[in-house]
Amino acid sequence: MTAAIAVIDGKWKSTLLWALESGPHRPGELRRRLPGLTEKVLTQTLREMEADGLIHREVHDVRPLKTVYSLTVFGRELSEALAPLSDWGHRRLEKLAESQLVS
Repeated sequence: MTAAIAVIDGKWKSTLLWALESGPHRPGELRRRLPGLTEKVLTQTLREMEADGLIHREVHDVRPLKTVYSLTVFGRELSEALAPLSDWGHRRLEKLAESQLVS
C-alpha cells in the first residue's frame, strides 16, 4: 500500500492521471484544464510521474518544439486501480452533503 501511495502522493498527481485518461495532452492544455496549477508545479509533477513510469513524454522535432504527455500502460493500470477509491470518495461526499442538509 505504501509503495502505491508514494506514486500518487501530492496534490496534482491523481488529477493529472484523471486528465490524461482522455488521451494525450500538451502541457498548456493540462494547465488550462486544471486551474491553480502553476507551470513550475506542472513541470515538476510531470517529471516525477515520468520517472515513476506513469506517463510518457514525447517531444516532436518541430519549431516550436511540441511536447505531448500520455499515460503508459503502467499509468493506465494505476488509474483503473484508483477508480474504486474515486467511487468511494464520491459516495462519501454525497453522504456528507446529506448530513449537512439534515443539520
